[in-house]
Amino acid sequence: MTGRRRTSTLAPLLSRPVRGAALAAGALALCASLTAGCGVVPGTSSGSGAATVKVMTWAPQETDATNKPGMPAMARAYAKWINSHGGVHGRRLDVLTCNDHNDSVGAAKCARRAADENVVAVVGSYSQFGDSYLAPLEGAGIPYIGGYGVTNDEFTGSMSYPVNGGQPALLAGLGQALAADCGNVALVRPDSIAGDELPAMLDSGLKAGRHAVAGDQLAAEDATEYSGQVGRALRYATKDLTRKGCVVPALGDRTDTFMDSFRRYRDEFPKVRTATVIGSVDQTVINATGGASGPYEGAYITGWYPPASDGRWDAMKKVINEEAFGDNRIDPADAGVQTTWIAYTVLRAVLERIGDGEVSADSVRHTLDDGLRVPTGGLTPTLHWPYEGKLAGVGFPRLVNANVTLQVVRGGELVAAHEGIGGSNGVADMTRTLEDADVQ
Repeated sequence: MTGRRRTSTLAPLLSRPVRGAALAAGALALCASLTAGCGVVPGTSSGSGAATVKVMTWAPQETDATNKPGMPAMARAYAKWINSHGGVHGRRLDVLTCNDHNDSVGAAKCARRAADENVVAVVGSYSQFGDSYLAPLEGAGIPYIGGYGVTNDEFTGSMSYPVNGGQPALLAGLGQALAADCGNVALVRPDSIAGDELPAMLDSGLKAGRHAVAGDQLAAEDATEYSGQVGRALRYATKDLTRKGCVVPALGDRTDTFMDSFRRYRDEFPKVRTATVIGSVDQTVINATGGASGPYEGAYITGWYPPASDGRWDAMKKVINEEAFGDNRIDPADAGVQTTWIAYTVLRAVLERIGDGEVSADSVRHTLDDGLRVPTGGLTPTLHWPYEGKLAGVGFPRLVNANVTLQVVRGGELVAAHEGIGGSNGVADMTRTLEDADVQ
């Protein structure tokens, strides 16, 4: 594919706009000098005697590629739950949603709308086009809290506050888990900007386990069948007959389409192991493709968080049951839904820290930058965002949580693997592995 603009991961954006802070300070000074009221501060509105904090959540919906409708739906459910319990310090949450249509123009439009609407943050969102939305957000001083981690831009922008390790951590963890068990490893990934960033991450984990790099194979992310890619992947993975090869499809929503083609052709080749990352497959997909008799049985899958059956998700499930019962867009096992829950947990902690002070994009950002530490009930390590994290040297200055969990499909169920990588709790920190990643 030609004409695509690559985004460097080695030059983090270090500016911290103060325009919003100056405007807010000027407005407060003017209000103090007048007897009449001056209205409301940016990001809040008055109504029914209570302030409202306005935020935005976006994700692609109804597209031919990756769709994440559960993320904006989870955001609205969270706001309903917060508001039904008195808000945060008496402030209600107003969640605006936007569909980026899985293209760069749509992502930029969502960011410009966020600026026009004076939201105080974009929270728990998904977009592949960080180079299109981060610049407008930074220009308006709006923090981006808890992106899905689908592009490396989310780990470079100074106003990005990721809650997981994104695709870098998932693929590094998967590579490390496969290194001991696999012969040739074939990676099948999208022919896209986001896809271009995947091979180095998988290879960092493979090399940590003293394994050769993966065979990198491109595929259209909106294809309706993948028989050609399946054939190439299987031929590569089965070259070495002394060790079982591994096939790693990392195609987002189209991973299911790839596996449908894989199911039809795999018997023509020696047996291989399949493996992928959460976000490309979840329990719903496993069920829909035949469970224990389907193509994912035995597959390794790396995730950022504990399995959906873990009791640490009970609070999220309670909110879903109370505020979105019957909404089939919200799947508690979906990593997008889980990321949105954690991102709004961060937002709530920020608002609680601000207390009765002014809520604006600037105050939210400064609170995050001022050493705030956010516990998430064990779903992640305690989150905080220093100016530069440990992975700044390889172009990920904002990546502060490189933990991954290794899961496996057994009897049609996605369960903790308790092997391969991770300590007694099944969690592995990929920080050291990523420090050796060959990022271009």
